[in-house]
Amino acid sequence: MSSLTATVRDQPAMPGLAASDSPRTMGQALPVFLRHGSPRILLVLCAASLIWRAKLGGFSWWDILPVVGILAIWPIQEWMIHVFILHFKPIRLGRRTIDFRVPKKHREHHSDPWNYDILFIPMQSFLYSVPLVAAVWYAVMPTTELAWTGITAHLLLSLHYEWIHYMVHTRYTPTTRYYQRLWKNHRLHHFKNEKFWYGVTRLEGDWLLRTQPAAKEVPLSPTAKSLLGQAA
Repeated sequence: MSSLTATVRDQPAMPGLAASDSPRTMGQALPVFLRHGSPRILLVLCAASLIWRAKLGGFSWWDILPVVGILAIWPIQEWMIHVFILHFKPIRLGRRTIDFRVPKKHREHHSDPWNYDILFIPMQSFLYSVPLVAAVWYAVMPTTELAWTGITAHLLLSLHYEWIHYMVHTRYTPTTRYYQRLWKNHRLHHFKNEKFWYGVTRLEGDWLLRTQPAAKEVPLSPTAKSLLGQAA
């Protein structure tokens, strides 16, 4: 990992926060993570969902089904959200430009990748994403108990996503091989070429959809920080 560290770890950002402003150790990173709204909301939702699922009872081997299901679709979901929602480009219709708040914020994140204040899930998205997640699980599961197993697993994976995404944008370097791979994949997306390496917590989507080439085969993109075809 040393060669990658040398090339992307302390790359200068656009005007804003620099790499040197971010936490370096786990002890520094965790309190900063917990100060932000999205992690706090997800922690509360995860705790409430776990408590409610325990209260419902009725656990069986069937509870493995929604857990395996969300683990199976998560990398594809992550890839599709990243490609089609976060990297959505404004559409011009006559004098009007169609754009959305979430991709706007993601473009800000690419332009200022060390600014951890703008990298978390937008707060307003919880207003529609949480009811949507609950509705989907109720629709696909035959019982309330299994639906809440799926909802709980989904929320826990979302919290994991927030932590991994945040961690990659600090100076803290993971020590396990799995998390080092995630670290490398997302750093390449930001600092090498924004058209590849869309996975954040799972890499199977990149592998299946062929967006995980060898880094040496991909040219350095001049638009990795702008996303709109203008070199930064």
